[in-house]
Amino acid sequence: MSGDKKPSAYTQHALLVAWGAFAEHIGLPQRFQHLSLKQKAYQHTPQAKVLEFLVAILAGLPHLQDISRAAHPLDKDQAVAEAWGQPGWADYTGVSRTLKALSWDEARQIVQAMEEISQPFFEAELAQLRRQGQRLRLDGDLTGLPVSNTSRTYPNAAYGHMNTDIRLGYQAALVSLESPTYGRLWLSVEHHPGDTVSCTQAEALVLAAEKRLGVRPRRRTDLLRQRIQQFEESMAATNRRLEAQEKALQQAQEQLTAAQQQHQALQEQLAALEQRTRVKGRPYSRLAQARKRLHTAQKRLHQREAALHAAQRRLEKTRQRQTRQRQARAALQQRLECFEQDNADNPDPVEAEFRLDAGFGTYENLTLLIEMGYEVYTKPYSHRVVAYLQRQTDEQTTWERVGKNAEMVAWQETQLPGCPYPLDVALERFHTGKTVRHSALLYFGTDAVTEDLAAWFTHYNGRQTIEAGIKEGKQVFHLHRIKVRSEPAIFLQEHFVVFAANFIRWATCWLAGLPQPDEQTLDVRQLGIKRQVHVGAHVSAHISQSSEGKLLKFTDWSAFAGHVLRLPPSTTPQGRRKTRKKWLFFMLPRLIAQMLR
Repeated sequence: MSGDKKPSAYTQHALLVAWGAFAEHIGLPQRFQHLSLKQKAYQHTPQAKVLEFLVAILAGLPHLQDISRAAHPLDKDQAVAEAWGQPGWADYTGVSRTLKALSWDEARQIVQAMEEISQPFFEAELAQLRRQGQRLRLDGDLTGLPVSNTSRTYPNAAYGHMNTDIRLGYQAALVSLESPTYGRLWLSVEHHPGDTVSCTQAEALVLAAEKRLGVRPRRRTDLLRQRIQQFEESMAATNRRLEAQEKALQQAQEQLTAAQQQHQALQEQLAALEQRTRVKGRPYSRLAQARKRLHTAQKRLHQREAALHAAQRRLEKTRQRQTRQRQARAALQQRLECFEQDNADNPDPVEAEFRLDAGFGTYENLTLLIEMGYEVYTKPYSHRVVAYLQRQTDEQTTWERVGKNAEMVAWQETQLPGCPYPLDVALERFHTGKTVRHSALLYFGTDAVTEDLAAWFTHYNGRQTIEAGIKEGKQVFHLHRIKVRSEPAIFLQEHFVVFAANFIRWATCWLAGLPQPDEQTLDVRQLGIKRQVHVGAHVSAHISQSSEGKLLKFTDWSAFAGHVLRLPPSTTPQGRRKTRKKWLFFMLPRLIAQMLR
């Protein structure tokens, strides 16, 4: 450092100081200061307390009270507060009250601010992917956030499938982008009650990703038009069936009317014969014959009534089918018009693929994603597809080994019942001891997946990156520990966690690109996200400041003893004024002493 070096400050949260410098670099604290939060400010503003909540998540604190009650309380670390542009931090109770009072509009305003800060990073990744001629690779999933099953204080929590259990809580719908620079970036997270199921969220995931990125593939309107044409042929067949059934119903009605008239006439004849027999002693043979004819007419009448009811049921069923078809046809036409407009407004479409697990793999979702222009990698929603594929194999089937205990056999452009488009399908079998387990893969797109089954197997299982991201969110940032009881604040916590995961990746690249003093520099690129949060954000360091910036020197009793990390000087007017003020405070006595000498 230069000769204007100041006495060092001290922090127990070294990387939080470094991340504060990056936050200032991207304008995060300044953006939070301009939020409109309708709460009173006493010692600390509500904006500062919301920012403190984000810093607590970056620090990986499991509970909100750890802000004030951890071994080294965050709210007592003045160096971290100053690094984030704050005069100090509030007690955790003040943060809790501010979060509890947030409205939905305020929570969404905060999320909007983070999205605006994140947008340049996404745009840079998109530009890089396009320069490299790579396809956008998106992964989507739904993860459960359980709370205590006996709790009654979590608003709109519901019971649903979470891992292997039925638990009370919420579901978070997530989409990630495979990034050439950062490995994985979270694009979106949506908050849902715990009873939300994956198969209802595929379209929402895609639309959220497109909104976040601002780009989309070209819609496959040609396929949709073909499907509408085929659908109209099916509707024409339904209409013909309806006409035939209407005629059959009319005929059944006429036959019933005739049977009723005949039955009525025979009843009258029988009554007259019975009367004449009592009065004049007519022979009983004619009466018996009349009763026999009436009995036959009654049976015929019941048959005609049953036939009429059956014709009515068939007609009603067909009418309902016709109504559903008309509604579906109208929905398809509306989708076509929407997609045509999308294409007209999208002169520079991207190539993109979506990888989803079996929970999203319904034929309806597959069809929609195909028509939206995506290359789709997924598994079938129903196990009946697996059973069907198993019946297509026998002892002579050649299986290709694709993993240590995995084999595959595939069929190209297979028309599965219920799906309007042919798919590449594969049957997997996994050997675990004496147990053999089967699964299936589905694909639609231009990749020749059936020619390289090992590559198909590996590529689909690459979606484990989002599963690893969910695990990171829960184990590193404690996403599964709901820190608040207000639903807008729970929504905000989910967004803060995915933003924190992205933020640290961006900060890592930024810190690695800064000019550093010597070989003792801490190489943050060698530290995983978990180690940065659970270790780096909780180690001690001395902070020396000069006109060249700050120098973090990790203490001898820290995990990074002997290492240093240089940070640039403040770029904000407030930070520059503070630096000049400190410079005058420390250097003025020295200058006066030199003048007196």
